[in-house]
Amino acid sequence: MTPIKQRVAMISIFASGSMAAAKFIVGTLVGSIALVSDALHSLIDFFATIVTWLVVRVADRPADADHHYGHGKIESLSALGVTALLYVLAGGIVVEAFSRLREGATPPTLSAIPFAVLIIDIAVNTWRARALHRTAIDTKSQALEADALHFSSDVYASLAVMIGLAFSAFGFVWGDAAAAMGVAVIISFLGLNLARATIEALLDRAPEGAASEAEQAIKAIRGVVDVERIRVRNVGPRYFVDAIVHVPRTFPIDRIDAIKRQAEQAVNAVLSDSDLTFTAVPVARDTESVRDRIMVIARNRALAIHHVTVHSVADRLAIGIDLEVDGDMPLAFAHEIATGLEQAVRDDIGPEVDVDIHIEPLQPDQSHGANATPERTDAMRRVLARLVAEQGAMRDVHSVRVHDSERGEIVHFHCRSEPGMSVITTHEKIDEIERGLRQAFPTITRVISHAEPA
Repeated sequence: MTPIKQRVAMISIFASGSMAAAKFIVGTLVGSIALVSDALHSLIDFFATIVTWLVVRVADRPADADHHYGHGKIESLSALGVTALLYVLAGGIVVEAFSRLREGATPPTLSAIPFAVLIIDIAVNTWRARALHRTAIDTKSQALEADALHFSSDVYASLAVMIGLAFSAFGFVWGDAAAAMGVAVIISFLGLNLARATIEALLDRAPEGAASEAEQAIKAIRGVVDVERIRVRNVGPRYFVDAIVHVPRTFPIDRIDAIKRQAEQAVNAVLSDSDLTFTAVPVARDTESVRDRIMVIARNRALAIHHVTVHSVADRLAIGIDLEVDGDMPLAFAHEIATGLEQAVRDDIGPEVDVDIHIEPLQPDQSHGANATPERTDAMRRVLARLVAEQGAMRDVHSVRVHDSERGEIVHFHCRSEPGMSVITTHEKIDEIERGLRQAFPTITRVISHAEPA
């Protein structure tokens, strides 16, 4: 239980008990059914406040294995129980008031004491009703809000009692009983409002405006295409938000997870103490390129592809794809996979497309090998230096490393070029060097080169 809830609830308990006792004693002494009714109303508030104090202690407990959404609903049940007590009290007051009107009971003995007690009661109840209302809003506590309504009803009830006593003082013997009935009516109306709010909470009615605020907060996040559905409900002071959100299907999982984290922060900013269930639905965007669509198709089929080229030839698209499969896979199986990928591309992009797929062995995640001899590495370094010098576009070959693998030699080297040289030109020049190196050393299976600006 939060300290502010506990402090406000304890003050309410003390105030309820003190004022209920004072009004009951004075009402009994002067014979005022209205004042006694008001005292009984305050007495119910006293017991209700004790229940509230106990309930909010339970409601603040965190979720556990048996209560996945926490214990906040107990506040609604408590408020519903207090509402039932209010109606029982209102009914009893009406019965007694009618009895006095019918039998012509003796009017109350009037003095300044009942009025003094009622004035003090009004002042105390006004203060604590405002304090409870503020705390209820801050903590979103239905139990404290119910207490605030009770004490507000005490203010109006006390005013009605004062009016009834004043009528009695001027000789209207029915004034006291009429005031008691007025107290019953006030209790009934306030109880009706409390019951409606409590039942709505128990039936999971969406908090007014909460869904719209959460939706706008999520839509404002970069990368969110749309919000398909959003649902919000309260369990005690906490909001539980379920959102189905459209995200680009080209986004990787870690990007989608980042959007989810941003959504949690955004929703918490507009609905404090909220718990967001975020369901991401991948969707195609109008801005997707043909290459983007092909990459999505391959990813959905768990295929490794690279070097995707797209050309417009006359009225048709020509698409080239390098497909990597297990090197030990029979060609018939590999061809079946490639054919399935071709058909999937045509189904997505359209029949007016030519798709050619080059099948190549998938590189293993990790191969085993050893460093080549220093003499072998020096020989390749000299050839690389000669090739670079003859070409003239690249220079300063360095970081040459040669590895012997199960499938042959793997060569790594770095070189430099002019900073202004385009990537296309740089790639072409390095390819020339790689081809020359392979011609000089046919046992090379792969060359990994890295160009740096001079």
